[in-house]
Amino acid sequence: MKALLLENVHPLAESLLTDAGIDVKTAGGALDEDELIAALDGVDVVGIRSKTEITSRVLDNAPSLKAIGAFCIGTNQIALSDAAERGIVVFNAPFSNTRSVVELAIAEIIVMARRLTEKDRALHDGVWDKNAKGSHEIRGRRLGIVGYGNIGSQLSVVAEMLGLQVYFYDTDDKLALGNARRCASLNELLEVAEVVTLHVDGRDGNAGFFGAEQFARMRPRSLFLNLSRGFVVDYDALRDNLESGHIAGAAVDVFPVEPKKRGDAFTSPLQGVPNVVLTPHIGGSTEEAQEDIGRFVASKLRDFVQHGSTTLNVNLPSLNLEQRAGGCRLMHFHTNTPGVLAKVNSVLAAHDVNIDGQMLATHGQTGYVVTDVAQGLSEAVLTELQAMPETVRLSVIG
Repeated sequence: MKALLLENVHPLAESLLTDAGIDVKTAGGALDEDELIAALDGVDVVGIRSKTEITSRVLDNAPSLKAIGAFCIGTNQIALSDAAERGIVVFNAPFSNTRSVVELAIAEIIVMARRLTEKDRALHDGVWDKNAKGSHEIRGRRLGIVGYGNIGSQLSVVAEMLGLQVYFYDTDDKLALGNARRCASLNELLEVAEVVTLHVDGRDGNAGFFGAEQFARMRPRSLFLNLSRGFVVDYDALRDNLESGHIAGAAVDVFPVEPKKRGDAFTSPLQGVPNVVLTPHIGGSTEEAQEDIGRFVASKLRDFVQHGSTTLNVNLPSLNLEQRAGGCRLMHFHTNTPGVLAKVNSVLAAHDVNIDGQMLATHGQTGYVVTDVAQGLSEAVLTELQAMPETVRLSVIG
């Protein structure tokens, strides 16, 4: 079993996979499509972060690939449905860097409210500019959170502890934590909030949803943050509103086009604008978060390779059957049509294979059957199961 880990995944991930008997290779930067296809030759497991894109073409040219680990929150850089059609399981880390993103958001709100970037720049230029003009406390300010998921809801709690009044808007019906108040629409939130922060996911429907119209609806001299996805915001419109003074400050951690590796050139229409904090997609880039992400995702990949567990995956049925000592485990991914389980069991029965344990789960167009048997499985059994028209991928452990 071979694994490839890209984009400086935390060393703990390599250690966990190596301890599981997997041959691991690592690379520091992201790879483009052709480079990735070449690198995945003979690779069973690949780990990436946000810069490497695993497209349908990549999957077509990686026949040995069985599992993908996204060592980050987002999975929009992966062709999830195409992976599911091939029986390739995808894991991510939906919780591990939540606190890191929240702390960066709080820090940037304070930096903008106190206009610290301007004070810092002035002192570096040798200018002593000690005055309180335009500098404010965040206590008592109205914070509007767009997207009340794992990050947005935790930000809500921490912000309230610091004395902010929290409002939130989410397309799903989410439970308000603490004294946070739910807004019925995005426009309602924009009209009341003095600080607006985006924490939406990477679904296609969110592309370009925050632009000139939304900035115009924000309160005059309010602050704006985007630590979610670069493609959800029109940054030219943001620059216009910053230069006109309608928006007093902005903090941006994500961009529509980002360099593939450290040290590459970067450009943005927001460069050089006063009271704007630009960070290179580091919301989750703390040592604590990266270590926990490395542990979490690598553990999921290890459990899948060793036991066939798909618990907390994002594109295939979630299934975890406790493995007994001895015998072997048959893992059968198939198209979700009636009668597949009966066909699998019919093949096993025809070859006098006794089933010790079995579990079936389905997700969308895909089904997953895990079957434990006491004895080994013959080539004839595997050939018949592989020949079933519903079979997507067949694997055996033990």
